[in-house]
Amino acid sequence: MKYIHKVQYYETDKMGITHHSNYIRWMEEARVAFLDSIGYGFDKIEEEGIMSPVIKIDCEYKETTTFKDEICIECNVKEFKGVKLVIEYIMTNLKTGNIVFTATSEHCFVDMENRLVRLKNAIPELAEKLKELANF
Repeated sequence: MKYIHKVQYYETDKMGITHHSNYIRWMEEARVAFLDSIGYGFDKIEEEGIMSPVIKIDCEYKETTTFKDEICIECNVKEFKGVKLVIEYIMTNLKTGNIVFTATSEHCFVDMENRLVRLKNAIPELAEKLKELANF
């Protein structure tokens, strides 16, 4: 799934460069759009009594971005084993075609009391979809 983010002025620092913290926010924007695109937005997942907290982020900044740059964020399921979901992000500046940032985020699934759950037991349709996407 691809998601486009246009860099906003408030996301840049005094040097005119996007502040590093914004890339993590963009990962979440792309993840929300990705889940919506497969029919399981956060709202639907939470209606089922499940939350999916971030447990790890690994990222690499490759090039800077600036105000008005359009960033294509490719979001893919890298790994899914029922309890842990790993999503991969590749951000590319549409103007230059260069990769500016790569990352993965790891998530688990918990109920509303923060108890770990197996997604295949809680939301089997979503678990099957993530498993399919991880195999490509």
